Amino acid sequence: MVYLLYGTKEFQINEEIKKISKNIQEINISKYDLENDLLSTVIEDCETYSLFNEKKVVIVNNANIFTSSTSKDSEIIEKYLNHINENTILILTVINDKIDERKKITKLVKKNGIVKCFNDQLDIHSLIRNLLKDYKIDYNSINTLIDRVGSNPLIIQNEINKIKIYKGEDKNITEEDILNLTTKIIEIDIFKLIDYIVKGNKEKALEMYYEMLKMNEEPLKIIIMLANQFRIMYQSKELLKKGYTEKDIAGILKIHPYRVKLAIQNSRLYNSSVLLKKLDELADIDMGIKTGSINKNLSLELFILNT
Repeated sequence: MVYLLYGTKEFQINEEIKKISKNIQEINISKYDLENDLLSTVIEDCETYSLFNEKKVVIVNNANIFTSSTSKDSEIIEKYLNHINENTILILTVINDKIDERKKITKLVKKNGIVKCFNDQLDIHSLIRNLLKDYKIDYNSINTLIDRVGSNPLIIQNEINKIKIYKGEDKNITEEDILNLTTKIIEIDIFKLIDYIVKGNKEKALEMYYEMLKMNEEPLKIIIMLANQFRIMYQSKELLKKGYTEKDIAGILKIHPYRVKLAIQNSRLYNSSVLLKKLDELADIDMGIKTGSINKNLSLELFILNT
């Protein structure tokens, strides 16, 4: 059997993988990533029978061969899809909102396997109720849990597991339990910080930056990522002026099309000369930190205030 699981909801895709492989022993599960592993190696594994004469699962992440990206490996997967090893469960995942329906290999997967899309917005309340289906918890307590730990499904699952272990046989979860047993998480997301800076939301950017400093985040790392974002914004803006499409730009810059889309949206807030000036400022800060001539924490704070 072959499964193609795609969409932007990575948590849901991972849950589906667990369902598909739940009766398979860990020793019979192989994992690959097509950003690092060769497709020929994956297919060789798929065609090899399990040493224990049991079904095996081969999980392949970043199977972007099913998107609009070009690949020389189409024939390899095409050949396998026409001669599937029935003792192997092949699970291909694509973290993208869509696959290329026109490709022959996509049509073959639909014909000979199962394709599932995971783009629907995840209902956090429903997720929590499902994770706590054998427990009693009221609406306000669920909201308290979300307020404390955020809406990241993996974090929610980890915190709920902690609550279950502590509660033992007691199936009643109160707001007091949540306050006492969960860790309040300040959502520290470097990409969100960069987004705040790029969009000029100084208050939010500084608030998050101060929290990151408390957690010993390295300012130099933020500066490098920020410079990279401004560079992509500048390059995307200039290439767009020359008539290139978002897809063309993604190919030229060798980055995901979604990053190009966001870069183009954000670049509208600046003209090209300002973007170049920001890159120069960040280069100066980088050099100043490395030579010890400026305070690394204060320098980025001033950059945020002046952006």
